[in-house]
Order: sequence, then structure tokens, then C-alpha cells
Amino acid sequence: MVKTPISDVDWQAMLPWFRRAALVVSIATLAAIAAPDKQLLDLLDVEFHEQFTRVYGEKAHKRLQRWKRLIRDNKDQDDWVKLRKVNHFFNSSMRFVSDEQHWQQNDYWATPIEFIGSRGGDCEDFSLAKYFTLKAMGMDVDKLRLMYVRALNYDEAHMVLIYSERPADVPLVLDNLVAEIRPATQRKDLKPIYSFNGDGLWLAKARGLGKKMREKGSVAQWDDVIGRIERGEFKQAN
Repeated sequence: MVKTPISDVDWQAMLPWFRRAALVVSIATLAAIAAPDKQLLDLLDVEFHEQFTRVYGEKAHKRLQRWKRLIRDNKDQDDWVKLRKVNHFFNSSMRFVSDEQHWQQNDYWATPIEFIGSRGGDCEDFSLAKYFTLKAMGMDVDKLRLMYVRALNYDEAHMVLIYSERPADVPLVLDNLVAEIRPATQRKDLKPIYSFNGDGLWLAKARGLGKKMREKGSVAQWDDVIGRIERGEFKQAN
């Protein structure tokens, strides 16, 4: 959970925003995520695996191998199969831990490697890991957004991953709070704030209009986690 502004829009009102967002000319795509397979799989050489095991242990290494098989065995599946398998893998294998407890930081975005290795993280870590795993499977990232929402049942800001096959479609929500993937219109417990991916950041405004943004704190964190993925960096959790 994170602290972010509250928006007054609802999911149904967001549909015109999704259509508009799809038409916005994107900023230059971050070079660091141009080749997800290279970053998330090819860089995991023998030396990397040895270092990973020293830091996180043998059980974590087996978990990493299961994750690699998940990607490699499902690249040719359709989007729905990929969504279900990735959502289940992380929701069933990982535990929710706050950044303060896990990383001794107020707001730390873990890479998928750090998340898998430490077997824990908060909502951002679940969402980022799902996003990058689906990207590594070859899913079109234009269909994916990381979205900040207000989790009304907890009165907390929260992050989820959303998927839309077409801009006009009601997005599907992949969430660590609810195991089942549901259409956004069935998630009355969530109020959207803004969303982003490698092509930019969009702010959810009243009447469902989407305003393209940059130079926000969350984008700086996004750039940071991308850089750590590219460099193959990871650290031990508490």
C-alpha cells in the first residue's frame, strides 16, 4: 500500500479514458525494457544463478526455476491463459509484506528477481512482477497498465495490474487482494487514480478523461526498477 491522491472517477466512467489513452502519442519507450526476454531470462547465466542462490538460498532458486519454466512453457498460449497462470503463480507463491518490514524503506519497488528471491513484497511488487512476466511471455504491453487505485475496503492506496485486449474493453484486474481475475466493473471496492507502463503515465481525471503525464515520483521509481533489472542487481530482504 502507498500514499497517493484520491480520484473521484469510477470504473465505468474510466472507459472513455481508456479509449483516449490508447490514442495518445507515447513518449519514447524506455530502452531498458525493449528486450524483456534478454533482461529477465538471458541474463540469468550460471554466475547469476550462483550469486542468487548465495543471497536467497536453495528454495528461492527452485522458485526462480519454476518462474523461468512458467515463462518458457507458456509463450505460445493465448492471453487469457497467460493472465491466469501468471496471476496464480504470484498470488499462490508469494506473501504480502510491507516495505518497512521487508526492505526497511518507506517505498521500495522490488524487481521480479528480488520479489521471487525474497518470497515477499507489497502490492507494487506483485503488480510489477506480473507485468514483467507477461511482457517476457511476449504479451503486447499496450494491453497492460499498472494502475494505482484506492482500495475502499482498506481505505488505502493500492496498485493492481489491468489488462484490456482492446481500448474500448472493460479492463480485467489482476490483484493480490482478490485471487480471481475479474472485470473492473465487478471491482466496486477499487477506485482508480492513475495508470502507467513503459510508454508513459496517465492520470485518471473526472469524467474519465486521461491526461498524459511525466515527471512524477512514481515514474522515477519506475525508471529505477527498470535500471536494476537491466543491470541484474538485487539485494537481500530483512
